[in-house]
Amino acid sequence: MGLDHEAIYSAYAGTVVSIDDSAGAFDKDGNSVTLDAVKVAAARTSLDAAAAAIKYQSDRAAAYASIGDQLDMQYWDLVNGTTTWKDHVAKVKADHPKP
Repeated sequence: MGLDHEAIYSAYAGTVVSIDDSAGAFDKDGNSVTLDAVKVAAARTSLDAAAAAIKYQSDRAAAYASIGDQLDMQYWDLVNGTTTWKDHVAKVKADHPKP
């Protein structure tokens, strides 16, 4: 049975200092800590949400054109009456919605 170490450490921060997949979780004195599956699941949900927020930010940042290219788009949009920059930003936001 593989325990979710990251979620357990998060749910029992300051209490659980070691985890053995076959024996369970233990405090600093080596005493067994009884794990509450609901508490561990809530910690996993929180960790997953935090990871999704970080992934969203990095994915979106990588999808944007460089600042120089965006400024160039804005200049040519003003000169030509086009919406290249606005369309670019809208596509990035649509492709990478906030979680």
